[in-house]
Amino acid sequence: MSARTAQFLIAFVFLALGGWALFAPASVIELAVTEAYRQDTFLARFTIACFGAQAVLFGLMALAVRWSARAFLVFAVLLLPFFGFNWYFHYEVPVLTSIGMLDFAGNVTMLVLAIIGWRAARGEEAQA
Repeated sequence: MSARTAQFLIAFVFLALGGWALFAPASVIELAVTEAYRQDTFLARFTIACFGAQAVLFGLMALAVRWSARAFLVFAVLLLPFFGFNWYFHYEVPVLTSIGMLDFAGNVTMLVLAIIGWRAARGEEAQA
């Protein structure tokens, strides 16, 4: 897989999950948040939509720029704290439902793609 393909697939994760949050925040709240923490208020929907808008923005940027090997590596490292977030808010403080753990699945996917992209970009940069 080329570095560019890995980057586009990372963008897809951001666009898919971020788009869901941006355009259907009530659905995200209903499906991804446990009943004990679920609130169907304007502010809750607004907050989820803002989160989605930021994810969509990053996804679009990932489509618009070319990542170097260093960018893939930095992205992979910066993803690591999100695994702690997913664990904590699913197992310790059960905010996220099993569907809410799509965030975890997306993070695993993006971490694997970042490593693949890093390796591919290193090879591409060495050939240049």
